[in-house]
Amino acid sequence: MPRSQRNDNFIDKSFTVMADLILKMLPTSKTAKEAFAYYRDGMSAQADGEYAEALANYEEALRLEEDPYDRSFILYNTGLIHASNGEHDRALGYYYQALDLNPQMPQALNNIAVIYHYLGEQAQAAGNQNEADSLFDQAADYWQRAIRIAPNNYIEAQNWLKTTGRANMDAFF
Repeated sequence: MPRSQRNDNFIDKSFTVMADLILKMLPTSKTAKEAFAYYRDGMSAQADGEYAEALANYEEALRLEEDPYDRSFILYNTGLIHASNGEHDRALGYYYQALDLNPQMPQALNNIAVIYHYLGEQAQAAGNQNEADSLFDQAADYWQRAIRIAPNNYIEAQNWLKTTGRANMDAFF
């Protein structure tokens, strides 16, 4: 049974009914509608912490979805799951794929920066300052790109960039 038919939460059920009604009215192909249903079920499973189920749904959505913009969000959400499981290399791979399809995705840029920053902290704690500096510089690059797209977001990253001297003046305008 699809996840969308199992929701016990009133809000989830209401969203699912509305999404299904809108989807039925849209002039899209059957394949696109199926891809959206798998994506929606993947998001629901992900929200419930059912990552294996979410990944299976995202995989099927990717198989069916043709639109690059929509594929970028499926890839992004797949990256989120891998990042939350500590699989940083896999997460980065999915974030990069999402950016290839949608370069204006600040949330993917931010999450790449977060991973590089985390890895920089790990290298620093291990006494590898050169590696840490390189990773922090990569984090700074991705945060600045995200901030250029969404200047009102990522305030903590903006502060980190300023306090570490990694901020380019044009990044905040």
